[in-house]
Amino acid sequence: MATDPHVFHPGQIVETSGIYRCDVAEDDHSFESTDVKGHRFPPLPHGCQGGGWVLQQATAHH
Repeated sequence: MATDPHVFHPGQIVETSGIYRCDVAEDDHSFESTDVKGHRFPPLPHGCQGGGWVLQQATAHH
């Protein structure tokens, strides 16, 4: 079974700073996370039925 290279799992290193969303979330901002390049992805929030995080919008980190 192939994995989606655009889905990032809790504990992985963030490659691109930005706003991430649970990969099966509907339009609910409680399933978003702002993550910084070089840090680790956080655990998925309670209620997220997905398996990882998907980049919604890249951001600049200074």
